Amino acid sequence: MATFKEFRNNVKPNWCPGCGDFSIQAAIQRAAANVGLEPEQLAVISGIGCSGRISGYINAYGLHGIHGRALPIAQGVKLANRELTVIASGGDGDGFAIGMGHTVHAIRRNLNITYIVMDNQIYGLTKGQTSPRSAEGFKTKSTPEGSIESTLSPLEIAMSAGATFVAQSFSSDLKQLTNLIEEGIKHEGFSLINVFSPCVTFNKINTYDWFKENIVNLEQFPEYDPSNRMAAMNKIMETEGMLTGLIYQNKQRKSYEDLITGFQPESLSKQDLTLSEADFNKLVAEFK
Repeated sequence: MATFKEFRNNVKPNWCPGCGDFSIQAAIQRAAANVGLEPEQLAVISGIGCSGRISGYINAYGLHGIHGRALPIAQGVKLANRELTVIASGGDGDGFAIGMGHTVHAIRRNLNITYIVMDNQIYGLTKGQTSPRSAEGFKTKSTPEGSIESTLSPLEIAMSAGATFVAQSFSSDLKQLTNLIEEGIKHEGFSLINVFSPCVTFNKINTYDWFKENIVNLEQFPEYDPSNRMAAMNKIMETEGMLTGLIYQNKQRKSYEDLITGFQPESLSKQDLTLSEADFNKLVAEFK
């Protein structure tokens, strides 16, 4: 059985010292080892941005895609090889701006993949512009007088889109984050894990101290039931999205793969996909 060290490679991350993404990388590696995966059983698909580099920092199959397109690639990988554990990752700009359409439809499809969003509430790679997750009044190079747009709430959107697994964590809470990723991997369906990951270089508002002062941990509510969809939505709105833990999980709904008629559990490379001449001619005849 692989240890978390075996999910390391020789590529040194070039994130800024103190970036929350370091902890997210460590949590993915620990979670993969804890659920019993081997490096060749894991695929990490990422988009563009500082967070997009993570696919090259983990010893597993990896693909660094284009901006906002991590989820279409991840879904294709999963459908082509159902035997792989697939993790998609990206920043709040990647997932909630240019890639938001893909995010919503991936959620409603409920493919058996895990999507980890590194939410720093700013565009870091392009040197500090307002993102969909920036607060109203947030001043950056792109909004020098303060943002006039409202903050997007990914948790509310996920719940409205029919998500079956919604969680949120803080990069400083490595234990909780690792546990949530483990549960996301084991969940039979689409798992959204939004992670507060402070940008120490360009975001001087949403700092580590700011998150520690504003986060509400669901562990404070022993009576909280993550299977109650209405309670989950109410808690999200009550805390204005500043909560961490397993927010909602529906174990009853089947995954996309399980609903496809004739979909095989083996990867395409192991299936006999030979098309007979008779079947080929029948298909061609349908287009005449």
